[in-house]
Amino acid sequence: MTPELKGYLLLSIIKMLVVFTIIMIGVALLTLMERKVSAWMQNRHGPNRVGWAGLLQPAADGVKNILKEETLPALSNRWLFTIAPALSFIPALLLSAVIPFAAPLPVNFDFTLGPLGRFVHQGPMPMVVADLPVGFLFVLAISSLGVYGIALAGWSSNSKYALLGGLRASAQMISYEVAMGLSLIPVLLMSGDVSFSAIVAHQQASIWYVMPLFISFFVFTIAGFAETNRLPFDMPEAESELITGYHTEYSAMKFSFFFIAEYANVVTVCAMITTLFFGGWDIPFTDWDRSGGLLPTLATWLFFFLKVMFWIFVVMWIRWTLPRFRYDQLMALGWKVMMPLALVYIMVMCTAIYLVERVAGVTDPVIGSLILFALNIGIALLVFGVLDSGVFIRGSGTRQREVLTRGARAATAG
Repeated sequence: MTPELKGYLLLSIIKMLVVFTIIMIGVALLTLMERKVSAWMQNRHGPNRVGWAGLLQPAADGVKNILKEETLPALSNRWLFTIAPALSFIPALLLSAVIPFAAPLPVNFDFTLGPLGRFVHQGPMPMVVADLPVGFLFVLAISSLGVYGIALAGWSSNSKYALLGGLRASAQMISYEVAMGLSLIPVLLMSGDVSFSAIVAHQQASIWYVMPLFISFFVFTIAGFAETNRLPFDMPEAESELITGYHTEYSAMKFSFFFIAEYANVVTVCAMITTLFFGGWDIPFTDWDRSGGLLPTLATWLFFFLKVMFWIFVVMWIRWTLPRFRYDQLMALGWKVMMPLALVYIMVMCTAIYLVERVAGVTDPVIGSLILFALNIGIALLVFGVLDSGVFIRGSGTRQREVLTRGARAATAG
């Protein structure tokens, strides 16, 4: 093994330990943040008894879950019931390893560590555990594996409520994963690459993709809510209907693993929104963040952290603001709105990019992106006007008026 390879492995191990440790601690603290945000929105006190301002509440919850008794339904499939939480937790944790969280850091060292030999590294170190060339394709592939844990948890519990929750999760994942994948094709058209690092670099050279690809951002965000089973798309849990759905029969740490996986998926979706549509770690209106050095790297990490925390807050805000969809509304939104919208948008953006770059001859990426932004404003007005009409997703009030209208017509005819 060469000294350069040893140096690369050493840095990879250090990054892996740091990132996974931060994710595990951060996921625990997000449970506290959600309770604090909900308390703030509802004008009440949140957790404030354990530690200063309740900061040790996640630690207390962890100790409680570790000490609680593990239960196993008598008629359950013991093997699948045990590994289902891990099948849901592991893919969620893996995804944090492929998203760049700061500008590359120049690292130069050359030292010998006893019998391990010589370690050498010269040049910038990407601030990502695994800078994969397949980028968001890897995220889409691995994130889809999480549904196996939820589906198996529902089936192996041998409970009707849990089984219905698992079936709902499978249907929901299929419905919205297609739209999520299609929404990222315009990102590929704009950047010419699926690598996260290349996408961030292209946004630095032009403008953030949320402007020229606003409809993609809209579809991806809605699909991200559905993929993470968050309100208003928490049909696999739906405590008012299914007790708690797929994890009804779980207790102690197995029960906690599902929530850790849910919050880890929320972090991943928010990090992807930040990276794909909001420039990732890019600091807007400056090139200083690309100058290299410790200070620019720390500054870009701070900007990335603030962007991700903003979107995590938005996810929590929506949970405590909107009611749950009906199941038919959930399916209608996925198949009748999101997927057709993503397909039509791909064709529109292909045509628009060809006309702007090849026919009009616009070579400046900023001007080209602004032209596409103007086009997206027009598309957004049309799309939101159609969605607000109630044609595709009808609420209970619309259905009630239809029933009353049919009744009145029948009475008149009679």
